[in-house]
Amino acid sequence: MRVLFTAAPGYGLMLPLVPLAWAARAAGHEVLLATTAHMKEVGAASGLSVADVFPARDIGSDLVAGAAGTAQATGGTPPGYWELVREVRPFELFTLAMTEGTVTAGREFGADLVVYCSDHMAGRLAAIALGVPALEVGNRVSWSMRDEEFRDGREHNARTGVVPDDAPVVTALRERLGLRKAEPDLVARIDPRAPSMGGLEGERPDVSDGVPWRPMRYVPFNGGAVLPSWAMRRPDRPRICLTLGTVAPLLPGGGGLGALIEALAGLDAEVMLADGETDLSQFGALPDNLHPAGFVPLSGILRDCSLVVHHGGSGTTAAALHHGVPQLIVPGGADNALCARRVVDRKVGLSVEPDQVDVETVRTAVERLLTEPVFAAAAAEVRAEIAGQPSPAAVFDRIAADLASRGSVGA
Repeated sequence: MRVLFTAAPGYGLMLPLVPLAWAARAAGHEVLLATTAHMKEVGAASGLSVADVFPARDIGSDLVAGAAGTAQATGGTPPGYWELVREVRPFELFTLAMTEGTVTAGREFGADLVVYCSDHMAGRLAAIALGVPALEVGNRVSWSMRDEEFRDGREHNARTGVVPDDAPVVTALRERLGLRKAEPDLVARIDPRAPSMGGLEGERPDVSDGVPWRPMRYVPFNGGAVLPSWAMRRPDRPRICLTLGTVAPLLPGGGGLGALIEALAGLDAEVMLADGETDLSQFGALPDNLHPAGFVPLSGILRDCSLVVHHGGSGTTAAALHHGVPQLIVPGGADNALCARRVVDRKVGLSVEPDQVDVETVRTAVERLLTEPVFAAAAAEVRAEIAGQPSPAAVFDRIAADLASRGSVGA
């Protein structure tokens, strides 16, 4: 079977698909990843064959310029592209720029199945255009299309990345591609959340169309790297991982990183800063307990961490849950606040609003997380829940068997 994985150009939007793509490859299926911008190199480094579906521009760089007010329109882009850049509406931009290239890649590849994330409208439209079965995969721990507030449209906005079907960019693409069918032929939908954080205990049909929802264990993939020697040794005092993801370091002032470094200074703990982008010289002399680790995959270091301090990115939140590590979230944009809400409600961590970050507030929260056993106990419970869910390999084998029984495609 030939499986087309489609992904938007962002770490948190593409990396959650990699373990499922590996599962398909390991089962003997042919896999192609359709993405663009920096994710084409990241996808290739993860061992996948990649098709660049929008080689005309680097969408990521354009969005950064749009946010800074420095974007300059040039030719060779679809109508409406630069308006979406300047208004910093990334998910509509991805839909506009990537849909037709994804359809072309799928046709040339001869795709038998299209896999797309719930927030990637280009993949959904490509599945309809190609007329082949599709698998919708939830890539967030903060929300799912199973949740009523997202199904009825109240949360269709920039926080979630869900582009509604009646958005002008979608309507125009449907007309241009001649798509009369409204929905793809879904074989299943996947919810990767732990049951106590909104996920599923077992398979359940969708209330609207009967398509099965299935649970899947969230297996974090954060890229590969040669681990530093300290990562292989258990620390003799608490180890705290500090990271603000891949977007905040591009913002002026490092997205508030300096305030967090100051707050964590002087604690009787090792602070490992997982950040390969920020110019740390802007913060002056760094505290003795801070180790700038550069880029290091979270899945390689969280095993021995007592706490993760981060921005609330869905992938970072999920990685901490997978490893059973309590977390302190200072939520940024996108769905970061929704992740923080999930974490606080489940008592696996605490949250501090960005405008309330100061040394006393952050240190108080950190000390609670390191000393009050309720947080570590709850994180261990969620870790056990995740470990008991079906693996990506088991999920993909089930999908292949379903398609074979349909007669849609050979396994």
